[in-house]
Amino acid sequence: MLLAGVLPRHSLRATDLGRLLAGWLAGQSLRAAAGSLHLPWALESLYHVRTRLRRRLGELRGWLCRRGPPPTSGQTDPLLQTVEHLQQVFAGALCPVSEFQLVFQQPFLG
Repeated sequence: MLLAGVLPRHSLRATDLGRLLAGWLAGQSLRAAAGSLHLPWALESLYHVRTRLRRRLGELRGWLCRRGPPPTSGQTDPLLQTVEHLQQVFAGALCPVSEFQLVFQQPFLG
């Protein structure tokens, strides 16, 4: 069983990524979201995570569509649309990223 709170091959925890994604969705820049969360990682590392997420959008959307259709979104960025879908599918979860990994037994970042 996959440990839901751990992102395999990354030192970033699933809960930290979930809070970072929520910050982006709220309109914060990557720098502002990371700063407000007091994350201990270099900004360049978080840019790498964002790039990795963008490369996985097709796979993530495929898994999320198995649980429900995407919501109507006012976002133009596909990453933010996917974050909205993630939050809708796992609306009752404390951390949608952890819940994704637990339910699908797939690493969120690949």
